[in-house]
Amino acid sequence: MTLPSDDVAADARPAAADRGTAPDDGAVADPAVAPDPASAADDDAAAVIAWLRANRPGTLLERLGIEVAHADRSRVVGSMPVAGNTQPHGLLHGGASAALAETLGSIAASLHAGPNAVAVGIELSCTHHRAAHGGRVTGVATPISEGRTLATYAITVTDEAGALVCTSRLSCLIRATVPGKDGSGPRRV
Repeated sequence: MTLPSDDVAADARPAAADRGTAPDDGAVADPAVAPDPASAADDDAAAVIAWLRANRPGTLLERLGIEVAHADRSRVVGSMPVAGNTQPHGLLHGGASAALAETLGSIAASLHAGPNAVAVGIELSCTHHRAAHGGRVTGVATPISEGRTLATYAITVTDEAGALVCTSRLSCLIRATVPGKDGSGPRRV
């Protein structure tokens, strides 16, 4: 999943001053008026959700019906319908559960990486515990380990009754640029 760079969607992301980052002109920010880092993270999460909703058309999120309900640095929550995401027996397809898990974990890693880095998935493992037959499934991504260059998330997927459908683990590499890009592309994945 690719999130915006400043030149692509500057109006969809908080300005650097609004995120609590120091100006790049060498000036020192006045600590008495600097925003609280926690509120800057909340603003960034709100901007990510707004950007995802605005750029959903034509993506896997749209095809699978994934909706992100909550995103912050400690937890990302989203859901999708079972209908339309089934295998031939009418059960939720394991690949759809995996896509939901990777989407939520990637958003969490992107929030951890911050606005000047990208997070790319390098490993996803899923265990499918029980079938989902209808309704919606909900995924919750939480950090296992968030380092400078590697972040790993646990993602649980449950049905509407709260029964565990799938557990996943996603590891993301954190880099300064998108791999394979010349640096002019999106900043976060």
